[in-house]
Amino acid sequence: MITAPPRSRDARPASPSSPAAAAATAGPNRHSTFWYIAASALLVGVGVLGFVGYLFWASRAQEERAQVRLYATLAGQLGNEIASLGPTAPGAPVAILQIPAIGMRDVVVVEGTSAENMTLGPGHLRSTPLPGQAGLSVLYGRRATFGAPFARIGQLRPGDAITVITQQGTSEYRVAAVGDSQHPVVDPSPNRLVMLTSSSAETPAYYLEVDADLTSVAHSGPARLPSVGPAEIAMAGNENALVLAMLWGAALALVSIGGSYAAARWSRWPAYLAAAPVAAALLWSVYQNLAALLPNLY
Repeated sequence: MITAPPRSRDARPASPSSPAAAAATAGPNRHSTFWYIAASALLVGVGVLGFVGYLFWASRAQEERAQVRLYATLAGQLGNEIASLGPTAPGAPVAILQIPAIGMRDVVVVEGTSAENMTLGPGHLRSTPLPGQAGLSVLYGRRATFGAPFARIGQLRPGDAITVITQQGTSEYRVAAVGDSQHPVVDPSPNRLVMLTSSSAETPAYYLEVDADLTSVAHSGPARLPSVGPAEIAMAGNENALVLAMLWGAALALVSIGGSYAAARWSRWPAYLAAAPVAAALLWSVYQNLAALLPNLY
């Protein structure tokens, strides 16, 4: 009778708890962990680069489209003599600004100076009279983002002309001085226009100020003006936008997870094509709210 030789003690199969099995099991897990970390870092990097692209390129196109629409609206209102003569809805067009010395032509000024209002163009500080009216009128404009309409006002020199068109007609100003928040301009003229923007396109630490005196007839303005909140003062951002950015970001994460699940469960490319437009719209909303956190003069 033939019998099987006794099994060698050294030939026993490795148990699941042996070092060889543990190494074999840990290898793929380490690889998967590394892949997920690398993919996450890549997505974060793409998101940051996308936000930079939104701020300095896409936002310009957004502002240009808004300016075309606002110019058509204000031109129609001026032609029908129904444009605003005083406080109006934030974001509504109120004036057309022209500064030949720096090549500024037909720039529409909107009511309000919050970060959201100034994605449309220069903003009029609501607690001051409109340009051309008696008193001190104040305009804010961005230096680097959303078309950067006030990027070159620091190049203005005393005597340069500024023209503003409102429902009350054309008003002329002459630049009196250029200063900043660390060296404020002192001007005793009662009827003035002050334009503010960020001092720098790289590090918006304080604001630049251009002061101009009204040289045409001062028009009458409203007897009472509204007060403004903290989000409308110079160099302010909208702190509430952080919550909205987080909510839009959470929605974006859910859409991304849902798209990945659908791609793994059913068909890859149809799932990606269905999720991509929704994800792009949500990402745009995230970027808009993150931009609102930045100083309104930047």
